[in-house]
Amino acid sequence: MLTDEILTLQDVADLLKVGMKTAYTMAQQGKLPGFKVGQQWRFQASDIGAWIDAQKAAARKPRRRRVGR
Repeated sequence: MLTDEILTLQDVADLLKVGMKTAYTMAQQGKLPGFKVGQQWRFQASDIGAWIDAQKAAARKPRRRRVGR
């Protein structure tokens, strides 16, 4: 489990195994739970851990098909 440590954008990109640009875009679009300190993004490790858990749970849900379109 992740702690209440504050992570940088690079830390989150490394943790998620994505590029810095991808992590930055996700943060700007509100897809990652983060906040800005001046011009720099910061992330609480426990928030990122909860976000990862939510992504895993969403991936397990069966998707409903739209019929009749």
